[in-house]
Amino acid sequence: MAPEKDNNGLDNYAFALEGRFCDLSGEQHGEEEDCSVEEDNNKLAYCVTDVPPWYLCIILGIQHCLTAFGGLIAIPLILSQGLCLQHDGLTQSHLISTIFFVSGVCTLLQVSFGIRLPILQGGTFTLLAPSMAMLSMPEWTCPAWTQNASLFNTSSTEYIEVWQSRMRALQGSIMVGSLFQVFVGFSGLIGLFMRFIGPLTIAPTISLIGLSLFDSAGTSAGNHWGISSMTTALIILFSQYLRHIAVPFPSYSKDKKLHTTRVYVFQILPVLLGSSISWLICYILTKYNALPSDPSKYGYLARTDLKGDVIGQAPWISFPYPGQWGMPTVSLAGVVGILAGVISSMIESVGDYHACARLSGAPPPPKHAINRGIGIEGIGCLLAGAWGTGNGTTSYSENVGALGITKVGSRMVIVASGVLMVIMGVFGKVGAIFTTIPSPVVGGMFMVMFGVIAAAGVSNLQYADMNSSRNIFIFGFSMFSGLVIPNWILKNPKTIATGVVELDQVLQVLLTTSMFVGGFFGFILDNTIPGSKQERGILAWNKAHEDDSNNTLESGEVYNLPFDITSHLPSSWLHYLPFCPPNVPHSLEGSGADINALEPKQPLPHPQPASMILSVSL
Repeated sequence: MAPEKDNNGLDNYAFALEGRFCDLSGEQHGEEEDCSVEEDNNKLAYCVTDVPPWYLCIILGIQHCLTAFGGLIAIPLILSQGLCLQHDGLTQSHLISTIFFVSGVCTLLQVSFGIRLPILQGGTFTLLAPSMAMLSMPEWTCPAWTQNASLFNTSSTEYIEVWQSRMRALQGSIMVGSLFQVFVGFSGLIGLFMRFIGPLTIAPTISLIGLSLFDSAGTSAGNHWGISSMTTALIILFSQYLRHIAVPFPSYSKDKKLHTTRVYVFQILPVLLGSSISWLICYILTKYNALPSDPSKYGYLARTDLKGDVIGQAPWISFPYPGQWGMPTVSLAGVVGILAGVISSMIESVGDYHACARLSGAPPPPKHAINRGIGIEGIGCLLAGAWGTGNGTTSYSENVGALGITKVGSRMVIVASGVLMVIMGVFGKVGAIFTTIPSPVVGGMFMVMFGVIAAAGVSNLQYADMNSSRNIFIFGFSMFSGLVIPNWILKNPKTIATGVVELDQVLQVLLTTSMFVGGFFGFILDNTIPGSKQERGILAWNKAHEDDSNNTLESGEVYNLPFDITSHLPSSWLHYLPFCPPNVPHSLEGSGADINALEPKQPLPHPQPASMILSVSL
């Protein structure tokens, strides 16, 4: 869920819903002036069902794409280590283009037919952990010659088979695992799962996603600690110290003519700004040969010309397609490991749905919309596996937070983001540009991103009573076990020998996946050790995620299927389809409601000029 932040107009992520779904109001204050100021600050420029001007959709869509760039680029770069692609910039660019394309398609599906909220879809770190655990198995260990760029040709048949065989194994596992998410979503079983999963299960699961990736972050950052430290410092400076500083930008409107408008640019794009500055400095240092050109010397990996002419080699137009790396293969160990990540992803997405509804001025999502959203995410993971991203898709919390900053909750903006990501996935040069980011810059970015993921998991403990020795024991033991057991198994891979090869592989993947080990112990202990629901945090957790919406006209306007699909289905069917909305009147006249008793919808404030937002995006 998005965190509550201070009230300063652009940084208030918590809204109270009153009246009709598009009216947001702040907390009641003693003085009338404070109340009116707070109410003005919390008003949305556009609500979920509003359609902003086309140019505003494009500009804000670009901003959402930029916000998601960090995660979208990080996942292929991390996977390239397990796929033996560290020195193959051209293939890395294909992976980045593919994940852009699939993320755009999944975003369009989710906004059109899924939860129907303005929520972006992209690669997920919850599937990254089991994927890396699977690729660390002895049979998938990269050959020694792939670790040295001078010992092989990236276009050789032998090398292509090395990385494509690993990718095909990942694809098959993700596709089979995603079928479970499709079933859970469209059958309505997600509510049953949430009944047994509380903060003491979610906290270690999410935290260990970030903590288990410390080795990747340390390895990348250690290639040049000066560059990586500068990247980390810049991101911290922009996101924490300068986030409340508004930067003046030139703007033009018919009323005010040419004038300046202040924008919180550091709060909106801290990761992009910090990484771009460090990237530019590395380019300048490379251009003037300030960085060593000898591969054996420290700091060589900070150069921006290591991938050769990857931008020139990349095609202008490249259409990703299903099965582009060959026919996917399936292994039992990989499927079981992916299932652990899929369950974590579903739990996280339910929280994102509620946060997104609050920030976009929509009613809390009803059960049928949540079921449909989880089911569509499963279809998204199925598509990601078929296209060969090496990952799945999930809802992006970062973009949910961006809604509170921009005050634009229209889902048409996210539709524009999805179209833009599809276009970027088709243009091969775009992915090639991002492969030239030096390893230390990526490491500095990881230092912040993985730390935030770990802290986001711990933040779920706010619902539980952490003065309870029971809860302290469960969380502490789960976290420590999730670090110790995988570390020991990785150092002693041959100790698991049950005599059944398939069972050995399953145990190897599960016991080397930190999030599974920690989440498993948290789930078992939390549901078996005696404790009240209030002590466990179940009551507070359910209250924060409760479905308190009725099938109102406003709810139907937001969450019903598009094109009035349900009206063409027999009403007797809808009762048995957990992902379909029940029959509700489509107009006020047919509902029997007193139209005169309804308050008129409040006029929306005038949006910020497009020219100002365009200057920020550029």
